[in-house]
Order: sequence, then C-alpha cells, then structure tokens
Amino acid sequence: MPHLALPDPAYRTSFLAAMGEFAAEGRTGDDSGIGQDLLLEEPGWRSEAGFAEYVAALRAETDRPRRPGLVTATTWWWVEGTDYLGRVQLRHELTPRLREVGGHVGYDVRRSARRRGHATAMLAAVLPLARERGIVEALVTCDTDNHASRAVIEANGGVLEDRRGAKLRFRVPTG
Repeated sequence: MPHLALPDPAYRTSFLAAMGEFAAEGRTGDDSGIGQDLLLEEPGWRSEAGFAEYVAALRAETDRPRRPGLVTATTWWWVEGTDYLGRVQLRHELTPRLREVGGHVGYDVRRSARRRGHATAMLAAVLPLARERGIVEALVTCDTDNHASRAVIEANGGVLEDRRGAKLRFRVPTG
C-alpha cells in the first residue's frame, strides 16, 4: 500500500526513473520544486554519493532551507515497496511569494502513476502533519487550468479563497 516515507537513498533507482518522466514533460527549470531540483540538483544524482547528499539535504530542510529563497520544509516521498510514486512537501512558513502562488503544500505524482488517487491520498496524509506543526488551515494552490489538482484539493475539503493571476488559492482544513 502506498505511504509517506522520508527521502531515502534506497529509492534512488525508481526516483531517477520518475525524474526522467518529469524531465520528459518539460518540467526542468519550471517554478515547482521538481523543476528546480531537476535544474539544480540532477547532476549530483548520477552518483550514489551525490544522491545520498541530496537526500540528506532534503531531510535537513526541516531545520534550514537547502537554498537561499526557500523556507524550512518537510518533504516526504510517496512510495509503494521500493517504487517512488511522487512527493509532497509541507512548507513550515510562508513568504509573501508563497502566499500568492505556492502555499503550504506542494505535490507531484510521476506520469506513470497518475490517475490512481495518489495525489488525493498524499494530500490527505500530509494534512494531519501540518496540523501537528500548528497549521490550522493549509493554503494550497494550483494553476487555474489544472482541473485534476483542483479536484484533489476539493476532495480534501479545500475551499476556494480566490484567484490570483493564473493561480487558484484554497484553504484546506488540517484537522
């Protein structure tokens, strides 16, 4: 059964295959965490040692951001057995930019695992963890034309707050 797991080098093979799927979609360098990691971190993933460093940096991000401009956050991978299916990130605080377009939670599901309920389940799994961090209502955003993500947010109790440019902003109860 799929579940949240902290990043771990044991998932490297499947993770690399998933990142290949994201890259093939043109995600490298986009505004998402996946896009930025593909742009900035991917060369390090080629070696086992480099991948282990990446994993350690992700896990340490709960105490300090990995790069300037980021906030402290916890990242979990959505896995089944040794298969990496996606990731969900809980941002512990919000910058003015995250209040506009990013929110508390970001999630991605690899192309080969989509349309199976993984995103809905990931968001449901992370909401109680947000509550433990004192976040009563999580801000979750999606692009105005991303109907699948909107359905995920609404399935988890998200209520549309407003639209800001190309983004819809939802408040999602965490408890």
